[in-house]
Amino acid sequence: MRILLLVSAFNGLSQRVWCALRDAGHEVGVLLASGEREIVDGVRAAAPELILCPYLKDRVPAVVWQRFRTVILHPGPVGDRGASSLDWAIADGARTWGVTALQAVEEFDAGPIWAGRTFAVPATAPRKSALYTGPVSDAALECALEVVTKAADPSFTPVPAENAPARAPGAGPRPLMRQADRAFDWAEPTGTIMRRIRAADGSPGVLSEVGGLAAYVYDAHPGPARTARPGTLLGRRQGAVLVATGDGSLWLGHLRPAAAGGIKLPATSALGARLHGVRDSPVQAYAEPETPDAYRQIRYRRDGAIGWLHFDFYNGAMAPGHCRRLLAALRHAIAQDTRVLVLRGGTEAFSNGIHLNVIEAAPDPATAAWANIRAINAVCREIVTCTRQVVVAAYAGSAGAGGVMLGLGADVVAARDGIVLNPYYDIGLYGSELHTYTLPRRVGADRAQRLIADKLPVSPAQAVRMGLIDEIGPRHPEAYAQWLNLLAERHSDARAARKRRAAKARRLAAERIPLDVYEIRELAEMSQDIFADRSGFAAARGAFVRKTRPAATPRQLLLAGNTGPVLTARQRPGNAGPGTERRAPVTVRPAVPAVA
Repeated sequence: MRILLLVSAFNGLSQRVWCALRDAGHEVGVLLASGEREIVDGVRAAAPELILCPYLKDRVPAVVWQRFRTVILHPGPVGDRGASSLDWAIADGARTWGVTALQAVEEFDAGPIWAGRTFAVPATAPRKSALYTGPVSDAALECALEVVTKAADPSFTPVPAENAPARAPGAGPRPLMRQADRAFDWAEPTGTIMRRIRAADGSPGVLSEVGGLAAYVYDAHPGPARTARPGTLLGRRQGAVLVATGDGSLWLGHLRPAAAGGIKLPATSALGARLHGVRDSPVQAYAEPETPDAYRQIRYRRDGAIGWLHFDFYNGAMAPGHCRRLLAALRHAIAQDTRVLVLRGGTEAFSNGIHLNVIEAAPDPATAAWANIRAINAVCREIVTCTRQVVVAAYAGSAGAGGVMLGLGADVVAARDGIVLNPYYDIGLYGSELHTYTLPRRVGADRAQRLIADKLPVSPAQAVRMGLIDEIGPRHPEAYAQWLNLLAERHSDARAARKRRAAKARRLAAERIPLDVYEIRELAEMSQDIFADRSGFAAARGAFVRKTRPAATPRQLLLAGNTGPVLTARQRPGNAGPGTERRAPVTVRPAVPAVA
């Protein structure tokens, strides 16, 4: 079937639906909703049999939905309406929520029902972003596949909304949630404040005051029991600050200053000099006991012959500080006498490479970008050269750009089903992370070149077919963790692990071109992009950080035969992951025959 995804942004859910429909054999294209005229012209040029809207904030023009079957995937159960569906569900403590596929009509969220799914919401308030990338994404994909099946059936007629029974308590029309609805007082209980913040994470955040700074707050985690005046800054750790509440404390990982032009940053970066006198609470090596209130982005534990290194950075962005801490943890893990080392990222994101927000906010963004790429390269080198353990890179969440490349130097690469990989660079950067060494060895030189040039998302199924990854685990996070444990045990056999490590050491020693050369070549290209801005890195980075909508849809995402307006390399903003344009990369050939 010829299917068009009409979206406000080609976000993670849209990419997942795009991948799944293509894997199922459908012809799928994307149209970014950049304006009513552009939508109408783009749809006419695409001439789809079905329009699906996995992520659409804009109204579908009547001339479109009257002529083309258009189905909206709404992040609320049958009967729910409104643009703040997930916000209200989390804020109100709903225990059951859902996704509804409904036909576009004049009134928002009021069309006939094509499909619906419900799911359980955790009792502890989840971050809105976590709920969206997890249960909402799963339910939306099931609805999308059901819609496509029904669209192929000439006898199918959707159920009028008024005849469809509500599937979750509390579902119904709700207004747009505003800051007045989100507001809290630091004297309130920790759980109440955390629920308010998590209902707005990662957008729009909750306006509050922290350390005398008016800012939108994000990334909240429970802190230890403390007695202090509510709102007092009690400590800081790994970019987060600890704030006193009415009955304890709360860690805040990120803030966005409310002043015009404010950028979302790690809380300590946003507060700056306001933290004078606030004590640092460093992590006590890797032996600190695990407690619910111990804020840690990196954790290491040992289970017999297997070492587990878990890192979870907000939105998968890695600033130099994140990279240095991860490098130190890696070296600690490698120094242990384990046979297997598992590197597992977060469930929302494995990694998305360098931290563009921190770079944009720096006094000298070029110098900050250079420091960031050097820091993440050091992590990649440690993974590539590790011969003391069999290294397993476990992608529990999606990854983009350098975040994909980061794990490719591992001996085994495993991914959770349903994530999305964007193995290419964008926003005017050539890219580094030793990808010119690792990527061709996994997929071959020609395919590596195509992945970089095509700039398209890749599903785990497609990735395993091309050799980009080795194993696919279950979608459910707990099932994936159990599966990953069995995978690590399989590779921990003493004799097999010893042979594999020895073979890797011999291969590295026999390289005709040293690893340094690959990095030097990449950095030479990156220096032109960062310091000379030869491909528009500065403008594209700013557009990404400030969420500027692109002027038109990238050519590679259009439906075949669609010759509608597209972005040129100079026009297109983007990020270190999907959906943007840059110059053609330099062809990279491996120094030795490529191996999977």
